[in-house]
Amino acid sequence: MTEKLINSKPNGVVALILIELALVLGVFIFIIGAGSENIFGIIIGLLLILIAALAHAGLKVVKPQEALVLTLFGNYTGTIKEPGFYFVNPFSIAVNPANHTRLGQSGDVSTKSPFSGMKSSNGNDVNIEIGKKQISLKVMTLSNSRQKINDCLGNPVEIGIAVTWRVVDTAKAVFNVDNYKEYLSLQCDSALRNIVRIYPYDVSPNVDTTGDGQADEGSLRGSSEIVAKRIREEIQSRVEDAGLEILEARITYLAYAPEIAAVMLQRQQASAIIDARKMIVDGAVGMVEMALERLNEGELVERKAAMVSNLLVVLCGNHDAQPIVNTGSLY
Repeated sequence: MTEKLINSKPNGVVALILIELALVLGVFIFIIGAGSENIFGIIIGLLLILIAALAHAGLKVVKPQEALVLTLFGNYTGTIKEPGFYFVNPFSIAVNPANHTRLGQSGDVSTKSPFSGMKSSNGNDVNIEIGKKQISLKVMTLSNSRQKINDCLGNPVEIGIAVTWRVVDTAKAVFNVDNYKEYLSLQCDSALRNIVRIYPYDVSPNVDTTGDGQADEGSLRGSSEIVAKRIREEIQSRVEDAGLEILEARITYLAYAPEIAAVMLQRQQASAIIDARKMIVDGAVGMVEMALERLNEGELVERKAAMVSNLLVVLCGNHDAQPIVNTGSLY
């Protein structure tokens, strides 16, 4: 299905004036005919009133960044994208299959009728929504619920994304899929699952995330920009036939699943402790070497092994060393 734009000038004001004049004229002729018992006048008046009433259905208002997809007796006639007040064929029907779909995203603002505050017979609130036939062309943001997905190492990860999108082809959005909003939501979940299973949560050895056959340092936590870009490209390839454009995809939430979060925290703490100890040992060895070099210059050290042992104990210990005064011989 290819989008066809209706580029006619907004002519709704002129049509509205003519319709109201026809309505007034029909009422006038009907009254005159009824007063004079003229059947012909009554019929003409009723016809004018009926035509004016039907013509009101052809008045359409298109706001900025909105589109109106029109069909006539089941055939797609075109799309109006320019804002204005239009008059179209009164039998044309505006189509928007996603007019009642609410995904909790930007742009999904419910329009409630004056009867929305009513109570039903069982005491429940009655919420009657008026669906919009116009299709929004604005940039919208979809934030799906968080998903629990296993990464490439099998660890369960909870992740959420926000997708910025818009409709670029109204004909494809309306006629190629049943409901383009639900279609987008499902494709976002599927694409997210396909990309997340390629990456580990943290950098892991012997993991290839690029598909070139070589291990790399890609991870969900450290390569968020690359992961988001791949998610956007994956979603775009899936919604191309629906006339949607994916502008951006961002990771809004990333964490280990609750059942393994505590274990992974202990693992991270252990890794941090090991790294800290390595740094302490490397610094202590350097300080001992420097001390021995300075003492060797003055030939003051005779028992190097004991000196090295004592210095390492002091430098690598968790607590401050308690001094012991040796009043005897060093031997």
